[in-house]
Amino acid sequence: MDSLKDHFLIAMPSLDDTFFERSVIYICEHDDKGAMGIMINRPIGVDVEDLLEQMELNPSPEHMFSINEEVLVGGPVSPDRGFVLHTPQKNWINSVEISDYSMLTSSRDILTSIATGTPPKQFIIALGYAGWGKNQLEQELADNSWLTIKASPELLFNVDYEQIWQKATQSLGFDFWQMSSQVGHA
Repeated sequence: MDSLKDHFLIAMPSLDDTFFERSVIYICEHDDKGAMGIMINRPIGVDVEDLLEQMELNPSPEHMFSINEEVLVGGPVSPDRGFVLHTPQKNWINSVEISDYSMLTSSRDILTSIATGTPPKQFIIALGYAGWGKNQLEQELADNSWLTIKASPELLFNVDYEQIWQKATQSLGFDFWQMSSQVGHA
């Protein structure tokens, strides 16, 4: 299978009543060892400003008008570890380029930059990540647990959290209401 890096995984309706119900995951890494991604549509209930204050980064008051985002649940793995998906800026420790419009950074220096008013143009802060071992994601795809689409900066950074799953399914050419949770073979 080709790498799904810079693609979205869209949860099928059959994943209802699971951790991944109606989730959209941005795949940051996918190779023969496994896959890693960040769920981009489940707020954790904490504002970025509150997170920065809890980390004693004390955001500058003049920059607070631009920090109105919520921290997201990135996935069930390492929920105490933070990740920032952002538009390209290469001046931070532990940054990985995913595409020409996205990078993933896991170091504290990017949070300091956000707090002091020099953030990337667009960013998402998430706690935890979704991870799959060797061939695990491929098996879940074969089991019809996920749909995949090529990622876009519009869907990644510019759609309200509660609408991402619906917009992602619509980009496939149908509405999620038409999707069945039943799987069959002809």
